[in-house]
Amino acid sequence: MNDTNDTKETITALERAVWNALVEANTKADHALLASDFLGVHSDGFATKQDHTSQLADGPSVAWYEFESVQVRRLGTDHALISYRADFRRPDETGTETMYVSSIWEQTATGWLNIFSQDSPKD
Repeated sequence: MNDTNDTKETITALERAVWNALVEANTKADHALLASDFLGVHSDGFATKQDHTSQLADGPSVAWYEFESVQVRRLGTDHALISYRADFRRPDETGTETMYVSSIWEQTATGWLNIFSQDSPKD
């Protein structure tokens, strides 16, 4: 996958798949997309893969979302960084939240896995 457009389309689709798992409370899909040593960095601390998937135990954590200003950059041959603005609404909430997200994906023998993600709430 040397073509920049192919990389952007692939990584964006994978990032959306993570968000779709949050909308659908699809723990299996979320688990399959994250590396075993996944690290999340959030305003309230660090999160592991288990932390990320367990948030879906009681149902969806996101009701709706959209991405804006998506940027994808290759980090060597086997990694890619995606950064974007996410507007989203949580279940049972009426207001929309905004945060800026950066995730690193690693290309493995079996496909791409999300190894790192950091979100920063918009003030």
